[in-house]
Amino acid sequence: MKGQSQDSLRSKYVIACIWDFDKTLIPSYMQRPIFEEYGIDENLFWTEVNMLPELYAKKGIRVSPETVYLNHLLSFVKSGLMRGLGNAKLRELGGKIEFCDGILDFLDELRAIPLSEEKYRKLDIKLEHYIISTGIAEMIRGSKVAKKVDGIFACEFIEEPFPPNFTKQPEFDLNSLSNQINQIGAIVDNTIKTRFIFEINKGVNINSSIDVNAQMSPQDRRIPIKNMIYIADGPSDVPVFSVVRNGGGKTFAVYGPESEEEFEQNDMLLQSGRIDSYGPADYTKKSPTHTWLKMHVRKLCERIVSENESMILNRVGGVPKHIRKRDKIHLPTFTDSSKTEDENMPLDLK
Repeated sequence: MKGQSQDSLRSKYVIACIWDFDKTLIPSYMQRPIFEEYGIDENLFWTEVNMLPELYAKKGIRVSPETVYLNHLLSFVKSGLMRGLGNAKLRELGGKIEFCDGILDFLDELRAIPLSEEKYRKLDIKLEHYIISTGIAEMIRGSKVAKKVDGIFACEFIEEPFPPNFTKQPEFDLNSLSNQINQIGAIVDNTIKTRFIFEINKGVNINSSIDVNAQMSPQDRRIPIKNMIYIADGPSDVPVFSVVRNGGGKTFAVYGPESEEEFEQNDMLLQSGRIDSYGPADYTKKSPTHTWLKMHVRKLCERIVSENESMILNRVGGVPKHIRKRDKIHLPTFTDSSKTEDENMPLDLK
């Protein structure tokens, strides 16, 4: 294994850039193409979503503010206002998502950094991109960014749930599913996002036999958290910012280039020690975000090279040499002329 301890399960050095999606990779929210497709008032939809936690609380029901929009979306489907909205349709609509300036090319630029120098290539350093989002996984899979990332963690829908006792129905066709979303299959909120940081850390996404809660020594973890950079748009990502920073990784917040309010929010995150830096959600070469992220990917590569060299020195040690008596360290000796040269020599050098 190149540059790795023989005691380690890791096969190579991996750096991970982990991205939020809405208002990070794209300027707004990914659901916009759904509203345009079905003629739904987008502003009214989100106004109602923001009201739901309080309305349900009055009924004694607690809901997740980050993901209650999934339920409201299902209500539109079941009412017929979004008839036929299935996973295939979501993937199709994902192709209409517009991305922030420069991001699609920038992902390739970052991936190329570990290939840019011989000392990085010798250690087989590679960079991987991941998306962790409270948005809809099928839309991300259908978008232009899907082919440029190594993993997508987001919310999932079930189209046709299996009925009770379906195993007792021999005539039941397990593949006979409708083309309309019916239930929520997986939820990702801002706290659950931290779980996926550890899945990436341990390599659960690569090796499904590893349980995310299993104990694993640091040297066996596929991507150490200190090799991660997490990029997101602000206060809602504080749980992940904390996990990554506490693990030695880097955190970077982005804001809409025209939004003073988002700029101020990110500055507060920096002042409170939640993030390492922030910049506009503009990934073109002129942007400080472009410069900062490239610089820190390169710094991660340099740190990996330095740590590998130190590890080799510690394991191999110095080269033994012959020592002649005349080359010995000059220390004071006894001056009793009645003793021989060897007898005058300090005991620890005889």
